[in-house]
Amino acid sequence: MDQRPDLGEFLRSRRARLAPRDVGLPDHGGRRRVPGLRREELARLAGISPGYYTRLEQGTGAAGASDAVLDALARALRLDGTERWHLYGLARPGGGKGADPEAAVEERLRPSVRNMIASLGDTPALVLGRFVDVLAWNRAGHALLAGHLPFDAPDAPDPLGGPGVPDTQGAPGSPETRIAAGRPNVARMMFLDPYTRALYPDRAAKSRDTVGDLRLIAGRWPDAPRLTGLIAELRRKSGEFEALWAAHPVRTCATHTRDYRHPVVGRLTLTDELLTLPDDPGQRVVIYHAEPGSPSAGALRRLADGVAGDGVAGGGLMGGPRRT
Repeated sequence: MDQRPDLGEFLRSRRARLAPRDVGLPDHGGRRRVPGLRREELARLAGISPGYYTRLEQGTGAAGASDAVLDALARALRLDGTERWHLYGLARPGGGKGADPEAAVEERLRPSVRNMIASLGDTPALVLGRFVDVLAWNRAGHALLAGHLPFDAPDAPDPLGGPGVPDTQGAPGSPETRIAAGRPNVARMMFLDPYTRALYPDRAAKSRDTVGDLRLIAGRWPDAPRLTGLIAELRRKSGEFEALWAAHPVRTCATHTRDYRHPVVGRLTLTDELLTLPDDPGQRVVIYHAEPGSPSAGALRRLADGVAGDGVAGGGLMGGPRRT
């Protein structure tokens, strides 16, 4: 039987956020056992049978779902464009073509992409793999985001990634054990690495965006062992991640403007842009920049001067995260 539990979780989370009055249905003033619309109410709005909708929520009826059904559900649930795309991805993983072979092979970074981010000089940049492993960063990107790690950490041969701390809680050789021994992974760093968490004054927003991005990735590669191992580890080790994962946020994460609290140059505000690499499925280049002439632009220049001078020792920036 074709079972897709992530689809059911997503449908339930979006049904729960709608009240009858939101969609023009009478509430009758009674208390509901669970928040949001009832299954039969949503089914009626979408024009499908309650039994069929129940099977969709149980993850057993998606294989034959037509475009018309998915579109009707998206309208009834008032999904935005990103959520609608995610719904289709959950209902038809891999575009309905079965497992994606790309998900099972070790990622390789093209030398030309590495050279490109190196050529950006003082502009921080990095390359993310399909499961948000850091495949490479330039000197400025490393100094901005991960000065506590060796610069060559992304070159670790194990594609499952991690901030360099072995995970002793997984079985030997399991994805959860191997995943913490190699490349840095931005999701793991966000939830499990105190240095990274201290970089973001608005940590809650950054955490939501990180989980929203992972949800979209999981919709595209739902059965990839490396990704499922990463998610299982984060759910086990971080209560914050577990709660956000259950809420099922989805975000494209194409651009953000964030505040940073850097241990060397202090407060700065940067915008990041995520650029996809069409010839390398799932890989993205992230570039960080400040408003020209702003104090943050000056802070980036000081950070770059530190990288070029004596601000780097033993492969990482001196000092730890600044606490407030």
